[in-house]
Amino acid sequence: MAKKIAGQLKLQVPSGSANPSPPIGPALGQRGINIMEFCKAFNAATQEMEKGMPIPCVITYYQDKSFTFAMKQPPVSFLLKKHAKLKSGSKTPGKETAGSVTSAQVREIAEAKMKDLNAADIDGAMAMVAGSARSMGLEVKG
Repeated sequence: MAKKIAGQLKLQVPSGSANPSPPIGPALGQRGINIMEFCKAFNAATQEMEKGMPIPCVITYYQDKSFTFAMKQPPVSFLLKKHAKLKSGSKTPGKETAGSVTSAQVREIAEAKMKDLNAADIDGAMAMVAGSARSMGLEVKG
């Protein structure tokens, strides 16, 4: 017999550093999810990744207090800042350029994010990533 789903919860957690402090602890605790069990499982699953990389995850919790979680790729904005070697985007996008990324880097990000994006093909995904880059004040070269 299949487990009865009680709900889903979406969180963005830094890789390798999930801990019971806010915002993770209260979000899980009020839904009856074992906080330490989630933290241990998440940290084990993300130990190979760059420490501190924000990882969106969807936690499905069941009526018997068990849970499963699915991790997604880091946000496009994080990947763009990493490739452009920036701490933050432009304060005035469209007027001021904060940095630049090449079209090869845009393709690499689009390929990594393809399963999370709502795009039919790689060209559509590249257009989405390039749009995000422009909204951050990054120039797409090449």
